[in-house]
Amino acid sequence: MDRSVYITSTGAFLPGKPVPNEEMEQYIGKINDRRSRLGRFVLRQNGIKTRHYALTPDGVHLHSSADMAARAIRDALSRSEIAAERLSFLAAATTQGDLLVPGFASAVHGELGLRPMEIASFQSVCASSMMAFKSVYLQLRTGEHDCGVACAAELSSRFFRPGFYAGLEQEGEDSSALMETEFLRWTLSDGAGAWLLETRPNEGRRSLRVEWIDLCSYADRFDPCMYAGTSRNRAGERKPWSHYDSPALAAQQGAVVLKQDFDLLYRMFPVWAKHYLELVDRRQLRPGAIDHFLAHYSSHSLRGEMVKLLAKTGAMVPEARWFTNLYSQGNTGAASILLMLHQLLEERDLQPGQQVLGFIPESGRCVVAFMLLTVV
Repeated sequence: MDRSVYITSTGAFLPGKPVPNEEMEQYIGKINDRRSRLGRFVLRQNGIKTRHYALTPDGVHLHSSADMAARAIRDALSRSEIAAERLSFLAAATTQGDLLVPGFASAVHGELGLRPMEIASFQSVCASSMMAFKSVYLQLRTGEHDCGVACAAELSSRFFRPGFYAGLEQEGEDSSALMETEFLRWTLSDGAGAWLLETRPNEGRRSLRVEWIDLCSYADRFDPCMYAGTSRNRAGERKPWSHYDSPALAAQQGAVVLKQDFDLLYRMFPVWAKHYLELVDRRQLRPGAIDHFLAHYSSHSLRGEMVKLLAKTGAMVPEARWFTNLYSQGNTGAASILLMLHQLLEERDLQPGQQVLGFIPESGRCVVAFMLLTVV
């Protein structure tokens, strides 16, 4: 059996009020009781104006990742034409769940309180939501299920409280090492999104037919680029947090801090561009015919690099057709693409026949994902 699959509803959950740049440190705190040396610079680079945090200014958590994902799913179900009881498959994605064990999908299912169902958990970085999405798509297309949901949630702010950085930032530390730890602290934020998929389109309103989903890892070529759970010595050797004598010792050695290697990141751009050009040929994709281009990028400056590179390929989607939620919602990691499509549907009057192309590069260890949707 080979059936068409449709996104029939989307949902979102953004915790708390929008937090402007000048109020960020009230939520994530100050490292060593002073302002970040790089905070203002990073904010100029990423272009983000507001974001959401699932905690109060004094560090009290208002939500868990699983709670936010469940709220996004309930939002999608409330906008759908079906009863929640029809849902029989749940795929959940996140960079890091609330618990080490069990899986994130179990936590989300428990929060939902719906009937017993098949689940799947996906843990990566930004592209993990596309892994969950493709899992649901294939389950429905092959006839295993008629209705499923893909969700993703991020609670990045918990990693940015000062306690995670205790003893790490020293006066003599060089700027590149500081940037590895500071960039994500001023860029990532919290939120959750969900897409409901069915084997039939909506009867009373628009749906999005899934044409294809393409995802590829290039981890055979790269070391970890965006990572947590390991430290690296002067020789470049890595030691996982679980190989230390205690979690406390691992934390003291910086093995739990979220970091970004910028040298590796910029080396990934040509790999992502090459994959895109191969996809254009393999899928007979016409960039000029794309009506809405959802490009996930973590910084306005990185968007500029992306535009320059794609322009050189001759396969550029006109920049006027690009859509993003980065500047108002921040970088919500795995949830970003789900929230982006939700906002596109809320703000734009999409017409039947229009096509939506999604592009999700993941710097974790170099993953890239694309999807093509058609409005019906």
